[in-house]
Amino acid sequence: MDQTITAALRRAAGHRQRFDDRFAAYFDSLTGPGGSALDGLGHGRFPARAVELLRDMSLRGGKRLRVAVLHEAAGLITRQPLPGLDEAAVAIELLQTHGLVHDDIIDGSAVRRGAPSVPQQYRDEHPDRPDTALGLAVLAGDLAAFLALRVLAAAEPPPERGAAMTAELAGVGATTVLGQFLDLERDFGPVPGTDFLHAVTEYKTTRYSLLTPLRLGLLAARVDPAPYDGELRRYATALGIANMLRDDWLDLFGDPATVGKSVGSDLRSGRRSYAVRALLTADTDAAGRELLARALGDPDADEETLDQVRALGRRHGVDRSLQAEAQRYAAEASAVAGDWYDRWQPDAVAFFHHLPAWTVTRDH
Repeated sequence: MDQTITAALRRAAGHRQRFDDRFAAYFDSLTGPGGSALDGLGHGRFPARAVELLRDMSLRGGKRLRVAVLHEAAGLITRQPLPGLDEAAVAIELLQTHGLVHDDIIDGSAVRRGAPSVPQQYRDEHPDRPDTALGLAVLAGDLAAFLALRVLAAAEPPPERGAAMTAELAGVGATTVLGQFLDLERDFGPVPGTDFLHAVTEYKTTRYSLLTPLRLGLLAARVDPAPYDGELRRYATALGIANMLRDDWLDLFGDPATVGKSVGSDLRSGRRSYAVRALLTADTDAAGRELLARALGDPDADEETLDQVRALGRRHGVDRSLQAEAQRYAAEASAVAGDWYDRWQPDAVAFFHHLPAWTVTRDH
């Protein structure tokens, strides 16, 4: 692997290690004596159980890309400790937890990060009360979203930036929910065009995973992001599309042992991702169309069927075209960041400059 990419990954790993300790301490503060315990946790069993499940799922793993982007965005200005930056990291990951819990409700997912999802744990605990289990999962996801706002509102960033940081998080929370609506709409009606898929990626993922961490990092460093909003958006949008194209490539053509989960989930669930769209619009023969019609949306599609779909995709160049598109968008993002060297701290700029190359070569 290129040394510059390795250096960027090393920096990201350092942010993740430090953050995971901080995230565990945050959850301890909700329940521990002398902490910022939530009023109401001492009554009944359900409130404390919700926090316990959120903690378990939140600390179970994840790349923590948002945390790295947040810290490196602040690092564009300074490497000095900044009030409010750690709280912003906790807040953005709590928003991620909210999204994952609700994704698992909508998708009916039983597993998340190698263990039972929050909805599944509630189903297991209340097998004779499915409506109660569903309601508890919804409320747990909602709690994570409000905790995200709570932790940032209680932080001590620069006075002139605190309100802006909280407003940024609240705004992107609403945007992400709108993206979830688009994500569901994508699988209705005719095969969606790439512009619609780009919109799903932008609103469901890119805004809160890349653009908001960029803005929050600059705000914590006492820099108004507004003058740079156009280029920050171009960078985040291009990188977000590249990242999603790679995710879709891995879901269809990746190695399950390396990816760490079974592949073909988009096809089995009937989700018309970039990869599935490319298959559906390929110039296949009648047998190919029949194969896709049989596999799409079949949760019980076996490995032999998936292998046939993968072979069909390779014959029509779907694997190559997806990767080429991902590389094109990654290059676009890198080019945007390449213009930042004369303005901001070069070590942080290098992180953003080389992050897109890793995105489109990762194997999980």
